Amino acid sequence: MSHQSQQANRILNMTLEPADPQRLASLTGQRDEHLKLIESRLGVTLRNRGNDFQIAGPAAAVKATANVLEHLYRETGAGEVDAETVHLFLQESGVEALVEAAEDQGATYGDVVIRTPKVLVRPRGFNQQGYVTEMRNHDINFGIGPAGTGKTYLAVAAAVEALNNNEVRRILLVRPAVEAGEKLGFLPGDLAQKIDPYLRPLYDALYEMLGFEHVNKMIERQIIEIAPLAYMRGRTLNNAYIILDESQNTTREQMKMFLTRIGFGSTAVITGDVSQVDLPRGTQSGLAHVMEVLKDTPGISITRFLAKDVVRHPLVQRIVEAYDTFEAAEEQQEGERREQRQAEREARMAALNAQSNVPPVSTPTGGSQ
Repeated sequence: MSHQSQQANRILNMTLEPADPQRLASLTGQRDEHLKLIESRLGVTLRNRGNDFQIAGPAAAVKATANVLEHLYRETGAGEVDAETVHLFLQESGVEALVEAAEDQGATYGDVVIRTPKVLVRPRGFNQQGYVTEMRNHDINFGIGPAGTGKTYLAVAAAVEALNNNEVRRILLVRPAVEAGEKLGFLPGDLAQKIDPYLRPLYDALYEMLGFEHVNKMIERQIIEIAPLAYMRGRTLNNAYIILDESQNTTREQMKMFLTRIGFGSTAVITGDVSQVDLPRGTQSGLAHVMEVLKDTPGISITRFLAKDVVRHPLVQRIVEAYDTFEAAEEQQEGERREQRQAEREARMAALNAQSNVPPVSTPTGGSQ
């Protein structure tokens, strides 16, 4: 790889090596669709003649684009690059552009990889890499953020890796039995069977990493256990990897109960999205509460994911950002309405006080002269 930088014009000339027409075609896509996607997402202009590329645009975007092209070209050595792969690397580049200063000071996690029996999981972006690193170094970990940021998938991958390396003896997948707009009472079976459909993302990740038959055998032997949160009371969990998913739907009491179940040799990962609480109105989320309680507690890791960390379809990121903007505007309007109501109450009280402080009018009485 060779670079020749012209900082004044914000232009970067780079050559991708080794020269390989087939890999180059995979990188650029049909009719250069991959390059056009990179241009539109990062706000740069891309030109190439063979393996020689010229990138023009804002300095941070140019650097991020060069990083994406380098990563994607390496990917072409292992197989065909599709639009989804391009999108994932674009997501990563967006994160890296924002943490450019931190990385320049050495705040980088390097090449973080999770090895499972069937797949090699590579965290995308600085936040995901940090999340995996924290899970490996802490006994209690929180992953908080919107859907599509990889919180649960990476937690399952880390659990499978730990089990495969004999670091733990079993995996527990835990979920609060709270309806997300549906009613559990209408589902057949006992409570554990009722929440099975809600744990489908966890099952799917396990099947991908271990294989369908192997997962079912491990569930039969209780090496992998599926448990409603209510079943955790009274237990002490040693030498286990415990994942509490959808933790925003725990109450304060349930969260405290769960965290105090953690035993020796165990790792707990608590994932959730505080903007998706399905608890009854007036009930505080245990996840929101515990963030305040444990914010200064040493030995506990907290990773906060943002909309820019979403690694699903680009529209998912835009949807999350649109909701965040809308809800922020709603909160601001509600705050202004509260202030207005308070001002009106104070004005009425002032008027009443003014009336009560008016001296009574004296009535003149007659007298003799």
